[in-house]
This record gives sequence, C-alpha cells and structure tokens, in this order.
Amino acid sequence: MNTPIHFVKYQATGNDFILIDNRKDNLQLKRDIIKKITHRKLGIGADGVLLLQNHAIYDFEVLYYNPDGSKSFCANGTTCMVDFSHQLNIIGTHTKFLAYDGVHEALIQNNKIHLTLQDIKKETIKKIESDFFINTGSPHYVKFVENLHNYKVVEEGKIIRHSHIFGDVGTNVNFVEYINEKEILVRTFEKGVEDETLSCGTGIVASALIVSESKNLESPLTIKTKGGSVEVEFIKKKNEYADIYIKNTTNKIFEGVIFLNIV
Repeated sequence: MNTPIHFVKYQATGNDFILIDNRKDNLQLKRDIIKKITHRKLGIGADGVLLLQNHAIYDFEVLYYNPDGSKSFCANGTTCMVDFSHQLNIIGTHTKFLAYDGVHEALIQNNKIHLTLQDIKKETIKKIESDFFINTGSPHYVKFVENLHNYKVVEEGKIIRHSHIFGDVGTNVNFVEYINEKEILVRTFEKGVEDETLSCGTGIVASALIVSESKNLESPLTIKTKGGSVEVEFIKKKNEYADIYIKNTTNKIFEGVIFLNIV
C-alpha cells in the first residue's frame, strides 16, 4: 500500500536534503526507500534525508541518512533541520538537540544558522604522508592541491575513499587550495553520495581546522565551495580545537508529498 509522506526540500550552499517531520514516530526508512527518494532521476533527488524526531530531554533529535542508507552526522543537513524546526515553531532562535555524534547547539542570527560541532583533540588528527585525516562528526581526508578548479575531484576522491587504509567504512575526501590567511577553497567527494557535492559542512570544518593546524592560521576562516562561502570559527588551544562553529545560510526550495510503499 502506498503511504503519502509529506516532505520539504532544503539546501545549504548547494548541499540539498529531504526533511521529514517524524515526531509521531510512525516512519521507518529502510535503505531501499532512502535510495529511491534521493535518486536524481527516479525520486525527489537529494544528498541526504533527515528525520525530525521528538526527544525527552532536548528540543528534538535529528536522524540523518546518506543516499546509500548509511547513517552519519551532517552539518549542512543539520543546519537545514534547525531552520525547519524554527519554521515549525518547535524552537526559537536558540536550540540544543541530539544528532548522530552527540549533543549540538545552534543559534539563528542575522539570517544564518550558527551550528556547534564537537571539540577536536589535536592528538586525534592523523598525518598520512603529506595529507591529513580528521573526524568532525564524519571521517574526512584532507589533501592540499593546486589549481583546484581543474582538479579531478571525483576520480581522485574515489581512489582515496576506497583505500585499504580506511577499510570497508571508507572516508570523505576534501581537496583544499590555500588562498590566503583568511580564505581557502574546498571541494569534497562524499562517501554515501559517492560523488562530489557542491559543499559539505563537516568537510568544510575539517579543512578549516587542518589549514589552521598546518599553516598556523587563526579563526575565523572563510571557506569557498562550489555552492558558496561559509565561515568557520573556533578557539585554538594547545591540545584541542574548541567552541567550533560553522555559519551557513539555508533555504527551503519546495515541499510536497511522495507516495511510498512502506511495509
């Protein structure tokens, strides 16, 4: 039996998502359904799906699914969910909520979502030859390159993503070009999407912190992506990066109803 599911479509710097209000907790999304609705030709099309859930302690809970059905934390998708929750009058201009990697806070200010990420211990940042690996809620490989505009992001991203170093889990891959002490360019190959996206929130933060660490740069940093510019702020301490914020704009593209055969 086909069940009508209401959804909204949001984007944050070109990273697009399907958001569903599941506070009645009556929707269980299996991998085949997620793959279907995120498909660019056969479904709605998106870089991921987010469910809005009730929570006993926090304002709400976010469940995020990549297009292949796997779960993770998604910063851009989560900023969209903060906006969505605000539009539903669940929250005001400040919120504290639960996501895949733990508790986050967000502030809506000057038409931007200011989203906190977890503190990063510097000892967890790994050097892999001349490149880096860092987990900002999702795993990210960061590689410095030149002439990023013409770089083969998809081809090189696939190779690194499937490297034996990361096993079956794999990793997201970010290619970074240094512009100056306040700006960098970033392009990201996202696992789960298995393609380049116009931007990736956790990848943006990962790249900003690696550039800060390797080139001794201070906050804030402006990260330019194919989908637009994003600002990252942080406090750089001796042993960790704390009070990490990503500041991004979001907007609702459209909303509708999709009929799904959910058993």
